[in-house]
Amino acid sequence: MNKDELLNLLSSHEWKEVEFKEARTAVPKNSYETVSAFANTEGGHLVFGVRKEGKDFEVVGVLNVDKVQNDFITSLCPPKVSKVIEVNEYLLKHRDQDLIVFYIPESSRVDKPVYLDGDLKRSFTRKGGCDVRCSPEELKRFLNDAALERFDGQAVDCKVDTCFDSNALKWYRRMYEDRPGNKSYKDLPDADFLFEIGLLVECSGIWLPTRAAILLFGRDGIFRQMLPRPVVDCQRFNIKMDDAPTAQRWIDRVVIDQNLVNAWRILLDWYMKMAEHPFKIDPHTLQRVDEPPDYIAFRESAINLLIHQDYADHSRKPEIRHYLDRTIFKNPGDAFGDNIDLLEPGEKEVRNPRIVTAFRRIGLSEHAGWGLREVFRNWQQLGNIPPQIINNKTKKTFQLTLLKELLLSEEQMLFQSSLGVRLSDQEARAFAYVCRKREVTLAELKAVTNLSGPEVRKIADRLCVQVLLKPINKGEKYIIADHLQDRFLPKENNTDSKKEKSKPANLLREQVGEWEADLCPEQVDKKKPDLLTEQVDARPADLVTEQVEGKKVDLGREQVNEKKTDLAREQVDARQADLSTEQVGARPADLSTEQVDEGSLDLFTEQVNECSADLLTEQVNERAADLLTEQVVSLKALSETQWRIVSICEVPKTLAEIMAELGIGSRYYFKTHHLDPLIKGNVIKMTNPDKPRASNQKYVLTETGIRLKINKTEGKS
Repeated sequence: MNKDELLNLLSSHEWKEVEFKEARTAVPKNSYETVSAFANTEGGHLVFGVRKEGKDFEVVGVLNVDKVQNDFITSLCPPKVSKVIEVNEYLLKHRDQDLIVFYIPESSRVDKPVYLDGDLKRSFTRKGGCDVRCSPEELKRFLNDAALERFDGQAVDCKVDTCFDSNALKWYRRMYEDRPGNKSYKDLPDADFLFEIGLLVECSGIWLPTRAAILLFGRDGIFRQMLPRPVVDCQRFNIKMDDAPTAQRWIDRVVIDQNLVNAWRILLDWYMKMAEHPFKIDPHTLQRVDEPPDYIAFRESAINLLIHQDYADHSRKPEIRHYLDRTIFKNPGDAFGDNIDLLEPGEKEVRNPRIVTAFRRIGLSEHAGWGLREVFRNWQQLGNIPPQIINNKTKKTFQLTLLKELLLSEEQMLFQSSLGVRLSDQEARAFAYVCRKREVTLAELKAVTNLSGPEVRKIADRLCVQVLLKPINKGEKYIIADHLQDRFLPKENNTDSKKEKSKPANLLREQVGEWEADLCPEQVDKKKPDLLTEQVDARPADLVTEQVEGKKVDLGREQVNEKKTDLAREQVDARQADLSTEQVGARPADLSTEQVDEGSLDLFTEQVNECSADLLTEQVNERAADLLTEQVVSLKALSETQWRIVSICEVPKTLAEIMAELGIGSRYYFKTHHLDPLIKGNVIKMTNPDKPRASNQKYVLTETGIRLKINKTEGKS
């Protein structure tokens, strides 16, 4: 039995982290190391009764369940373990074998590190599925976080009247007084003001600044003595992250090593230089609004980095990396809660409460302390995929990534439209996110939709009723419905099947085998009755010949308009030079042939006009749809001509009106290659769908088309 099989056996529970021990007759000694590691990291499951040999697992069972269970639980307290560990245990059976499962929860910050046998050095963390002894630096971080007096509240022995940057303090006081709801202290001296807001403390009858006060307003020299590393390293790259080589050099860099007030002001200037400033008028005041659309997300993310980093850690620096497709905020110091708790309303336990409160007093920090809900809300308003959070308890780091990628992309909207279902905006976002992630939890859907738990559950249930999603783990997770799974397989998995499907009658691709066919100039008798000709714009056109030299086959092209060309290809068997004869209507129609060396080759030709040297096989009538036409595939993106159609069809228009506005003369080609795919993709609809050829037929945008047009107008497409 391998690990996957065992996890499937234990699939009735959510396994965030798991460790297996044999424990047939007694508790293994190294089980307590796992307890310490789980308690110091993110918690996990410890399973007794499973033997591990390399990568294989064997269920051997626990022989004396009561004894092993009691021995283990009664040991989870001093002196064996530094803190009392409250575990949840339950019994599982597999083929008459008993398994004991213990869930060890993560301990609170004041109880960390959890160590063994009274020895602080016997503290462990969980890394890569293993229990690893804590390094001295990791122990120091645990102890700093566990202190009852928070690091930023500790007093610093320096003179109040000489340790502060007067300009930074002046800026802060002005912001404070302008903030509605704050008690005014404008007539007080700076020291009295700082004492009133809790940034000075009284020690032995004198006022001393706290670490928070120095970090917020300290003069450069005193500030750098306290923090001998940068506050933040800002780097900008003129490339997408995935395209950046390992040693890619930034094009702009700002290393900030000043107090937090000045750091924020420098950060803001750096952001404004690289941010987009779309022209926008406030409809109420008629004043121009210059605030970038992603300002709130950047503000909360940057403030989050400033107020929640571990200032006791001098070995690592925070970073902001701005790429063309994303911005990454990386901080030393993890969040005390988990990702789900961080997105829930309510107070959060924070590392630097005095610094958090100081920024909140001037409106630069959410009252709850993290501001991530505002980041997610702003990012949702922009239509982007939700921000990504990595709260690494092992490395004690926190990373927030803002991806500049539309959740409801053009391809996703066209895909949803092709399914023929009507989805609300929130349902469409939820479904798009599941399509992207393949498997999501309700908590993730809450982050995507910014809705409450019951509301998100209703959306998920509705998507299941429409057979778009499938619930798993008793409705705690959701995946794509079975009938849609094949649309999301990796491309390499579908390669062979696609090749097989393309062999029979793909008339737009020419496949040449081991031997290439040499095509000679074709001889066409314009009067020959067996020649199948097509009318492109209801006028006769001269037949264009194709010149082929050597063993290279030049495929014909048809010029649809001055800007767009479609490449037409033929299928040629490796050993057979004759192309299949096609059925036109109910009777077979002979195709014109061209003379080929050592054999005859049937060639489909089309009359276009004297200016185009192109060859195109087109549909003759509805009965021959799969013979002479290209394969109809679902729309993934709109061509330039199709975007022009979308831009003018907000009100119903006839085909002639559309063609006239676009300046297009080829009625047949325009309809079959541009308009019909939009209709099949549910972007355009007919006003009289029951009679497609009605003389009063008009065409207008669907809901999908309107949404695409709005996204295009707002620059989101």
